[in-house]
Amino acid sequence: MKKAAAKGSKAEQKAKKKQVEEEISRVSAKLKEKHAQELASLGYSTSNGTEKAKLDNLVKAIAGVSVTSQPDQAKPSKSSKRREKRAQQDAAREQRIQEEQSNLVSDRMIENEKLEKKLEPLGLTINEIKPDGHCLYRAMQDQLAHFSGGSSPHTYQELREMVAAYMRKHASDFLPFFLSENPVDGDSEDSHAERFENYCKEVESTAAWGGQLELGALTHCLKKHIMIYSGSFPDVEMGKEYKSDSSNTDSSDSSIMLSYHKHAFGLGEHYNSVVRI
Repeated sequence: MKKAAAKGSKAEQKAKKKQVEEEISRVSAKLKEKHAQELASLGYSTSNGTEKAKLDNLVKAIAGVSVTSQPDQAKPSKSSKRREKRAQQDAAREQRIQEEQSNLVSDRMIENEKLEKKLEPLGLTINEIKPDGHCLYRAMQDQLAHFSGGSSPHTYQELREMVAAYMRKHASDFLPFFLSENPVDGDSEDSHAERFENYCKEVESTAAWGGQLELGALTHCLKKHIMIYSGSFPDVEMGKEYKSDSSNTDSSDSSIMLSYHKHAFGLGEHYNSVVRI
C-alpha cells in the first residue's frame, strides 16, 4: 500500500499516505484486540508483568522446556521396568541353556568314549544316522543295505509300515507293554484299543521316535537277531531265536547291530548303525 502512495501529485500522495496509515492502524488495533481475546480465553491478560511472565511460562511449557529451577528426578516408567525384568529373565535363561549344553556335551563325550572302548576290540565302529525321528528305521535300513551288499530291500518308511502292521496283528502281545508305558487311569477296554490304534498310526505315518516296542516288532518282521550296543546301559539282545551260528559267515544271516545313544542330542535319544571296521 505504501508503494501505491508514492505515485501521483503531492496532495494525492499525502491523502493516500494518510489513508494507508489509517488502514495500518485499524488492522493493528484489530489484531491486538483479537490477541487480547485469545489470551483472556486462556485466563491471561496483558495488564501487568506478572501475566506476561505467566504467558512466557505457558509458551515454554508447551515447548517442553522445564521452567523450574530444580527439575524432579526422572522415575523409571512401567515399560522400562518391564524391559529390565525381561532382560534379567533372558540372561538367566541363557545361563541355564549354557549350563545344560555344557552338561550335555560332557555326558555325550563320556557316553561316546565308553561306547568306542566297547566296540573297538570287537572290530566295530559307528555309522552316523540322521537324527530326524526316523533314526531307528534309517539305522535298520542301513544295516539291511550292508547285508545285501547294495541297497536295502526296504526303505525306512516301508519298515515303519511293516512295524505298524505287525503290532496291529499281534496287539495282545504289545498292548500290555504299551499301556505300561502310556498309563491312563479309568479307561475302558475300548479306549485302550483306540489309543493303541492311534499309536500304530503314528508309527506308520509320522516321524515318531521308535523304541523297545518297535524293536520287538522289527526283529519278528525281519526274522533277525538284533544287538543294541550302548555306552550308558548294558547291551541288549532281541530276537535271540533268530541268532545264527557264529561259524556261519553268510552275511545274510548276520545280526543287525545298532547303537543306542541317550545323550547324543538335546532333543533326546538316538540310534546309529554299527558296522565292521
